[in-house]
Amino acid sequence: MIKLSTYMTTYKRGDYVDIKCNPAQHKGMPFKHYHGRTGIVYNVTPRAVGIRVNKEINGKILEKRINIRVEHVIPSKCRIGHINRVQANEITKAEVRKGGEKVNLKRQPILPKAGYKVKLPKPETMQPIPFSALL
Repeated sequence: MIKLSTYMTTYKRGDYVDIKCNPAQHKGMPFKHYHGRTGIVYNVTPRAVGIRVNKEINGKILEKRINIRVEHVIPSKCRIGHINRVQANEITKAEVRKGGEKVNLKRQPILPKAGYKVKLPKPETMQPIPFSALL
C-alpha cells in the first residue's frame, strides 16, 4: 500500500525532488538511470510532475525533461543546509546594522588540525631469560 501522504504532498515549480521508484505502482515509473537522481520540478499535473534532470551523454551534460507520477518522487533535503545558512546570515546582518562589528559571512574551508608533540614513555630494555635445563 502506498501512504496517503504521498498523494497529499504538494509540489510547486522550482522545488527540488529526489526520484525514488516505488515498486507498488508501475505506472509513470522512470527509467532506471534516473533512480536516485535529484531534479527540479518544471511542470505539475494532477497525477504527475515534470522534472528537469541532468544526464551525461557522450561526455556532454544534457538537461532531460521527464514526467513521473508522484508516487516515484519525494521532496529533496538537498537545500536545507543552504536555507538554514541564508537565514542565519540574515540574522547576523541585522545585528551588524544595529551597531555591531564587521562579520565575514563567507563559508570557510575546514582547516587542518593544529600540530602537537606526543610524549612517549621512557623506553624499557628487556633481556631474554638464560636457558636452564628443567630435568
